[in-house]
Amino acid sequence: MQVDLLSSAQSAHALHLFHQHSPLVHCMTNDVVQTFTANTLLALGASPAMVIETEEASQFAAIASALLINVGTLTQPRAQAMRAAVEQAKRSQTPWTLDPSSGGCTRLSPPFLSGTSVS
Repeated sequence: MQVDLLSSAQSAHALHLFHQHSPLVHCMTNDVVQTFTANTLLALGASPAMVIETEEASQFAAIASALLINVGTLTQPRAQAMRAAVEQAKRSQTPWTLDPSSGGCTRLSPPFLSGTSVS
C-alpha cells in the first residue's frame, strides 16, 4: 500500500484544480454521513453521486473522476456493489479512497476490508 502525503502548497494546488474541474465523485458511503458528504463535496465545487446498485455502481465508477468507499454501515448487497465499483475503478484507473470507518467493529467489514485490494 502506498500512502501519499501532500505539502500545504500541493494541497492548495490540488484544491485549486478541484475548483476548476468540478469532479464527478462517486460516493458509496455509509447512511450516517451520506448527506454531509454530498453537501461538503457540493460546497467544494464537486458533483457528488451516490450510486449504490451493483451494476450501476460498476458502470458509474468507470466514468467518475473519483470513487469514495466508506464501510460504516455495510450490508451484503452494498459490499458486493462496493467491490464491483473498486474493481472497475482500478481497471479504469479512476482514483479511489477507502474510508474504513468502524472497520473491524461489525461482522461484515473485516472480510470486506481484507478482501479489497488497494493495488
